[in-house]
This record gives sequence, C-alpha cells and structure tokens, in this order.
Amino acid sequence: MSDADARDAHDAPGPARPGNGKRVTMRDVAEAAGVSQPLVSIVMREAPGAGAETRARVLQAAARLGYRRDERARMLRQGRSLLIGIVFHAAQPFHGELIDELQLAARGAGYNVSLAAVTRHRGEADAIDALLGERVEGLVLLGATLPQDAVDRIAGEVAVVTVASQYGSTWFDSVSMDDARGTELAVRHLRAGGHTRILYLGAPGVSGDATRRATFLRCASEEGLDDEVAVLPGGASEADGARGIEAALRSHPDATAVIAFNDRSAQGIVAQARLLGKRVPEDLAVVGFDDSEQAELPYLQLTSLAQDPAQLASAAVEMVVRRAEARAEGSPPLPGEHRILPTELVVRRSSGGRTA
Repeated sequence: MSDADARDAHDAPGPARPGNGKRVTMRDVAEAAGVSQPLVSIVMREAPGAGAETRARVLQAAARLGYRRDERARMLRQGRSLLIGIVFHAAQPFHGELIDELQLAARGAGYNVSLAAVTRHRGEADAIDALLGERVEGLVLLGATLPQDAVDRIAGEVAVVTVASQYGSTWFDSVSMDDARGTELAVRHLRAGGHTRILYLGAPGVSGDATRRATFLRCASEEGLDDEVAVLPGGASEADGARGIEAALRSHPDATAVIAFNDRSAQGIVAQARLLGKRVPEDLAVVGFDDSEQAELPYLQLTSLAQDPAQLASAAVEMVVRRAEARAEGSPPLPGEHRILPTELVVRRSSGGRTA
C-alpha cells in the first residue's frame, strides 16, 4: 500500500490510547495514525518508503500512545542482546551503590543491564542461571564466592568480570580494591593512635576476608604485636558485628580497637559496644571497610577504607564490554586481566579522628 492509499483509507486517527492496559503495539499505532502496520514498522526502523507527512503522523501517534520499541527483541533478531547481567548480594548496601554506577557506565557503553539478587533463598549459581536465561552477553559478579573453576565454566558461555573478588583466571577478568593495602593502612592508623590490643573481626568464607586476615596478622607481627592482637569470627551484617564484638570482648576484655570486615559489621560493633558500656572511640576505636554511605551518619562517623564505586564500575563495564565485543566479532579469547585499584583510609570520629 502506498502512502497516498494509506492516507485515503484511514483519514481519521484512532483512539488516543488503548483502554485495556496492555502494552502498546505497532498495530495500535497504525490504527491511531490511520496507516498500515508495515508502514509503522518502516517509520520506526527509519527505513526508506514513508513520506515526511506520514512519518510525522506515525511518530505523533506513537508518542501520544506511549509506544516503545522492543529493543531487546530487535537486538536478539540481530544476534545480539547488548545486555549485561549483574549479580549482587541483596544484604550488602555497598552493592547498591555499585549497581547505580554500573548502570550509568553500561548506558554510556550502549548496553542495558539486568539484575539478579543473591538472597537467603537464592544462591549465586541460581542468580547466574537466571541471567543466562535472559541471553545476557556479559556478567558482572559482585562479591563472587564461587570457586574459580566454576566461574571459568561460566566464562566459556559469556564474558565475565568479577568485582571485589580477587581471582587469577585466564578465562575471565576481575577488578577489586587493594584489600591488603587497606588493611595495612588500618593497622598503621590504629598503631599510630597508641593502640596495641587490636582485634580483627572477619567474615570467614566471604570474598576479601582471607586477604584482610592474612595482612592483619602480618602487619601486627611487623609492629611486634603478635601476642596482643587476635583474629575472631564476626560476619558481614550488623547482627554479625554485634554478636562478634560481644563475644570478642568477653575473651579479650582489654582490647582497645577493632577492625571490622565491612561497614555493616562495624555499625553493629559500634551499637553493641555502646550497649555494653564502651565509649567509641574513647574505650574502643572502630574501623570499617567500604566507606559506604552509612559511614557518614552523624551517630556513627565511621573511619573506613574507601572503595570507589564509580571507579570499580567503570573498570568492570570496560572489561566486560571488551570481552563481549570480542566474542561478537569472533575474535580469539582474550587473556584474563585482573586489576587491583588503590584504596585510602577515610578517618572519622570512630577511631579518634587522627590521621595515619
């Protein structure tokens, strides 16, 4: 049907919006604009074959109805999804900050994102499977805890980058902050403040803990504090921190400082220590990890090791897009790249407010 025929056959526009609550389709736009559905497709694809007047009428009808192109379906027809899957841990506030930055970075690279949360009732592997079912071209795994060989197998299907987990695989990339340097800064800071009886409340089995624990013990030994420090189980939540510090102060009542696995744990430590009659920082100095938004709360003012979410996100998206594009072009597999980004200690009142 020609443009003229279409105009003659459908002179009056259709209803402004379908009233059934369903997704607006090309057929709805065609009826509203008084043209054929194939002609709407031509206009939406910006292909030749439609006159300027018809093109304007179709676009006006589409805008009035709120029509949106199904970009995912279009890309899949072309063999691409331009979709990055992000696996995150719902209980980690810092992951929320990372997601925001990842979405911005992905959009800048021309990709969309799809999210899958790890919760008490859904493990990491299930979250990854859900995203693979959406035909993502790449995966960004936040705080991954899977064994390297398991991630290697996933990397055989799609581009993979892990964030805040240190791996050494040749099949996928990783980016993380310098956990070792961060722990060293924390120990030196507390030692400079006169503390010798220092505790590390870790989170056994959680990404990053092994490096922080080993560095804590090494630094304490270098400071001659082997007999005065202790590594104790804590966890990654406020409740874990509260339980951990209560048990720790029973076994080490003379402790004057504690380094927590993360800011959430530190928040629980501060709250429970105060309930136990300890003043922070006068009786117990506290240092966290992540420098999350909570660290700046007036009642907390937590000294923390900063992880820059924008820097982590930018690096992660750059690497996963590079891998995805190489796969799309049929290029040979890229070697694994593993970046460690610098960190810094942000000093606040919880540790006495002194700089290292």
